[in-house]
Parts: sequence; C-alpha cells; structure tokens
Amino acid sequence: MKGWYKYFIVAVLIGGTIYGLNVKTTSIEEKRPNIIYVLADDLGYGDIAIYNPEGKIKTPNLDAMGSAGMIFTDAHTSSAVCTPTRYGIITGRYNWRSPLKSSVLTGNSKALIPRNRTTVASLLKKEGYETAFIGKWHLGWDWALKNPGLESGEGWNPEDFDNIDFSKEVKNSPKTLGFKYSYGHCGSLDMAPYVYVENGMPTMVPDSVTESKTKYGWWRKGPTARDFDFDDVTPNFFRKSFGYIKEKAKGKSPFFLYLALPSPHTPILPTEEWKGKSDLNPYGDFMMMIDAYMGQLTEVIRQAGIEDNTMVIFTSDNGCSPAAKIDEMLAKGHSPNGILRGHKADIFEGGHRVPFMVKWPAKIKPDSKSDKTICTTDLLATCADIVDVELEDDEGEDSFSFLPLLTNPASKDYLREATVHHSINGSFAIRKDNWKMIFCPGSGGWSDPKPNSEGIGELPKFQLYDLSKDPREENNVYGQFHEVESALTRLMVTYIENGRSRVGEKQKNDAEGYGTKDWKQLEVFYN
Repeated sequence: MKGWYKYFIVAVLIGGTIYGLNVKTTSIEEKRPNIIYVLADDLGYGDIAIYNPEGKIKTPNLDAMGSAGMIFTDAHTSSAVCTPTRYGIITGRYNWRSPLKSSVLTGNSKALIPRNRTTVASLLKKEGYETAFIGKWHLGWDWALKNPGLESGEGWNPEDFDNIDFSKEVKNSPKTLGFKYSYGHCGSLDMAPYVYVENGMPTMVPDSVTESKTKYGWWRKGPTARDFDFDDVTPNFFRKSFGYIKEKAKGKSPFFLYLALPSPHTPILPTEEWKGKSDLNPYGDFMMMIDAYMGQLTEVIRQAGIEDNTMVIFTSDNGCSPAAKIDEMLAKGHSPNGILRGHKADIFEGGHRVPFMVKWPAKIKPDSKSDKTICTTDLLATCADIVDVELEDDEGEDSFSFLPLLTNPASKDYLREATVHHSINGSFAIRKDNWKMIFCPGSGGWSDPKPNSEGIGELPKFQLYDLSKDPREENNVYGQFHEVESALTRLMVTYIENGRSRVGEKQKNDAEGYGTKDWKQLEVFYN
C-alpha cells in the first residue's frame, strides 16, 4: 500500500508539473498575438463613419472593425505632420527630441533614426517575432551615391537625385532597425524618387522622369522606375501585406506587420472602380477604396485562421490635409476633421486628433470604447507589455502601455500623465485632463491665424482651452486660470529638460539645449 501511495504521489507531482508547464506555455502564447499596425496618411477624424455619423463617406469595413473591437475617441499623433509622427510610432519617443525640430523629411533625406535606438520592430524581433515594414517610410535612409564627396540638394528639386546610384544597396534602411522584411518607398508618394526598395535594394533603376500637375493627383518631378505605377501603389502595398500575412500565418512564430499607407495623401488616385463612388470628390473615393482594402485585410486574416489572436490597429498619421480640397467636401456636407478646429500641420485638434481603433477578439469585447487620451508614441510600451519586457530608461521615453485599456476602457493602470502636441513649425501644446495649453498665438501650421501672418502679434501670446466645454477651441481663456497655466508650463518644461515624460532617469534630447540654432521654439519657455 505504501509503495502504491509513493508512486501515486510521484505521478501526481509529475502530472502537476506538466500541467503547470502547459498552463505557463499557454499563458505566454496568449500574451503574444500577431500585431498589425495600419497607418493611413492624412486621414481625418471625421472620415470614418463610426467617428462621424454625419459624414458622407461610406466606410462599412472600418466601421465593422471598430464595432468588433475598441475605438478610442481621444487619440493623438505626436505631431500634426508625417515624418515626426512616424518617428514617434517606431521609437516611442516624441519626435521633437530627435534632430528634426520642425517640418518633414524628403525622399533624399538621411536616416533619422540611429541604429542603436530601440524600435518596436527591434524589440519584438528579440522576442522571436517575425517583423515586416510595407509602405511609406518617410524617416529617411541613406541612398548609395555615385560621388560620395558631392553634396546633393535637400530633395525638393529633381536635380537633387542626380547623384544617387540606384543600382546599389541603401544603407540605414528599415532592416537595420529590426524589420526582417521591408518593402516600400522613401518619402511621401508626391516626393521623388519614385522607386521601390526591398530589403535595402532598389527593385529597379529609374529609367524616366515623371511629374503630375493635376488638381488632385499631383506629384513632384523626379526619377521614376518602370515598376512604380502611381495608381497601383496603395493596392500593391495591400497585396504585399496579404501575401506576408498568409505566409507568416503558417509559421510557428508570431509576426508584427507595420503597414504604412501612402494614402489618402496626395497624389489622390482612386482606382477606376472607385472613381465617383463617394459623390464628394476624388478624396472621398480614395477613402472608400482604402475601406474596401481594409475589408479584404480582415478577410485574409480570418481565412488564415489567426483572427482571434491577431491585434489589428488602424489609425492615421495626422488630420486631413487641405490638399484634399476640404472646402469642396464641406460644401457637400462632409467635414473630414469632424467638429475639430484646424487640419493637418496645425496645433489645433484637427491637426493631431485621429481615429484609433483596435481589434483583438481574444482580448477586446465588441463595441468597446475608451475616452482616455492616448498617443501614437504608446505602441512601443504596449508591445513591450504584451511580451512582458520592461523598457530601459533610454527606450520609449514617451511611451505608455495602453494594454490595460483594451480590457478595461477606464483602467487606472494606463499611466500617461499628459500629452504633448507639436505642429509643423515646431510649436508646442500640452494636454492634461480637460486642459490644453498652446504655446503660440495661432495655428502653428497652415490654417488661420498662420505663423507670422498679419495681425498675429495682436493675439494673446498663448492659448488655453477647456476641451470638455470647448471641443472646437473657440474660446481662448488664457489669462483667466493662472494656476492651471503655471502648472502646465512647468510640466512642459520638465518634459523637455528631463528628456522624457515616462518615469525614469533623465535623458538627453538630440541637439539639446536652449539657444541651439535648430531649436528656436524653446524661446517661449525661457523669455
């Protein structure tokens, strides 16, 4: 009897150990979903029907995605323009901490992100993820040069590309930042050169020079490769993504796909089947085309059998651009930025508040909604949280995990204290709770009152809005709430001087210091 009991105990212990290991393994697998981050370009807060029921653009597939998961009503990009926002998404760091203090890069710009900086892709790659970038990069890379000693222009003129050797490998491309596979073009779709680069190598040497001056579909003059069909760029990126998803779904490792669309940014080029479908203008048609492809993406994921444990995020890099001919759409009853003031490039909400929806059936209940203020810099910390990795002090300095919000929209475990906004000319704003303080007198961008415009000096130096009462930013109450203004200014200065907004050791900003020629925007805090 005693012998039988002894073997029974051993069997129970072994069985329990195996069961425990299985539970642990299952738990780890559950924490490691596939992650697909789809970034639209210049898509406004009011362009998706689930965000703007009064809108005139039909977006059934994006609406279905939002209904199947969670929509965030108060999500913000770290900047009101392309390059800076993309920097923040990839690094989890505010764009103005980089050497780029204002504006955007071009198709000829050097790589903005150094190899030694942790990115979402490098972090996940270390954790066993397959990683891919497909689409519009717009973070610079280093083209091979025919004459390395010859200085080229910035990339706004066609002759600026004459010194590029398109037959040789590109240096400091996405693959040096953790992306095991990469395919895309360097700048915006209206910025030359018009060449696809796959895993660091141009797919073709350009053999022509093209330019478009049409009202909606314009692009700058520059070298163009034969396999670069402007009308087919967005469909091509979706097809590449579908193939990648199907391939990786068969493997044992989870994958991360960063699909950065060049649309609905200019050139606005809906394919033939979508022309005229919106009854607005080509921008509305282009939006409907993107929605249709997002429906196909959802179906590819479903048919691959990975829908339940795949987290899909859809958002935009800033608000809708005036290039979309906003006035035309307003006249027909559609407001691309909803009720928000301003548009792309501006410090106002229309510049940087964007749709942000997350679908992850294994974790997120359908029809979920969160009103928490989140930022696109939060992707890095969220991914680190998913794979149970603690970020170092010099990683993701402005990134906060929104993972707790996905199961509890009001969770207090989301630790973002405040959010910094940034306009195209480098003007700052800070948002904490309902208060938003803008450290310039106008838009800081392209809408009125523009920087340095006539009469702008007569406006109050700064702006303060209570967004709970004034979401349209119509009533500047600066000067009426001195304690709020002092507290927000001190917090903004602290975030700048500490090199971080997340708790941790002080870090250096690139080209740090008041008085540097490239960071004149700091003058407002020290005068």
